[in-house]
Amino acid sequence: MLGWGIHPKVVQERLGHSRISHTLGTYSHVLPSIQGEAAEKMDELVLRTGEKETTSKPLQEKIG
Repeated sequence: MLGWGIHPKVVQERLGHSRISHTLGTYSHVLPSIQGEAAEKMDELVLRTGEKETTSKPLQEKIG
């Protein structure tokens, strides 16, 4: 289920585990690409933040 992108909390509940740490500790090996995906999302976030700052500078200069 983790490999299909189902949220770990849902997997925990479906499998009847009392702690999410058990679920993740047992099944996280099925997500070998998780670090790469996290890095890609962080890159997207940083790029979007940079674009917003770049586009807002002229407006700030007009106001300030």
